[in-house]
Amino acid sequence: MRKFPRIGIGGAVLSALVCVQAARAASQAGPAGRAPAPAGFSKYADIKKMLQDLVQTHRGNARLVDVGQSDSGDRIYGIEIGSGTVRNLVVGTHHGNEYGSTEVALGMARSLADKPIPGQTVYVIPVLNISGYDSNNRYEKAGSDYFDPNRDYPGPCGTAGPFRLKSTKALADFVATQGIVASATLHTFYPAVVYPWGISSQDLSTPYDDLFKSLGQMATRESQYPVGNSTQLIYPADGTYEDFAFWQHGVWSMLFELGKSHSPSKPEAEKMVAVNVPGIRRLLENSPRERATDHAFRGRCDTRLRVLDRHDE
Repeated sequence: MRKFPRIGIGGAVLSALVCVQAARAASQAGPAGRAPAPAGFSKYADIKKMLQDLVQTHRGNARLVDVGQSDSGDRIYGIEIGSGTVRNLVVGTHHGNEYGSTEVALGMARSLADKPIPGQTVYVIPVLNISGYDSNNRYEKAGSDYFDPNRDYPGPCGTAGPFRLKSTKALADFVATQGIVASATLHTFYPAVVYPWGISSQDLSTPYDDLFKSLGQMATRESQYPVGNSTQLIYPADGTYEDFAFWQHGVWSMLFELGKSHSPSKPEAEKMVAVNVPGIRRLLENSPRERATDHAFRGRCDTRLRVLDRHDE
């Protein structure tokens, strides 16, 4: 189910949706049931080397940044590009099996290193979920358990967490300490660009819907992806980074669902980079220079809608 219309959901309709989603959930492999990593994609050690090489070749524009430690024991590295007072963020690979998001994040880092955005410092974190990335697993391992990183943040309608993972806590702390103003988080595989609210509620409007739509339209000029509210265009999901960052801090937070596969071929990944990097740059260039001030959620949560969260995008 891709679309969730903003209308009342009666008991009979919701019951039918519950049955459909339960059947889908039963048919999906759990965290341990994962396919081999797609051919041609790097391990996290290679991603670190790519970032180090980019810093070496762009010494005046780029610096390596340590976001924090993950549960795997690895440090989460990103790259800091530019020296402006407005600080923005691009994050890939919350979900370890979404290899296209990693490629687009790396493409964004190269584009910014070649030509920083005037007045901005942009942080690009290609891989947040390190253990998942190295094992082609959506989920991230902490101890003996696996968790969905993009359900692990506090949210206005609840969360599966919060912060059972070191990676999500590290990113949340980074957003707070660096004063991030706008962010683009990269996922796959249902092409769309979406904005808050994406939670279990039928009260989905923010005071900034028109601005979010305008930014989304700028960001999709090349890709022609649909733009809309996250719950309506994809499905409701509580505990996501995107809603957390907007709700907690007023960050202009937009989620990019890229391409049509979690594991694109190299030519497909190159196309994803080509049609999305210019739009992400345009989003950052045109986002407000200060955080939103009216970012509280004043609606009503509807926990019945949590059953619609498919955990597949």
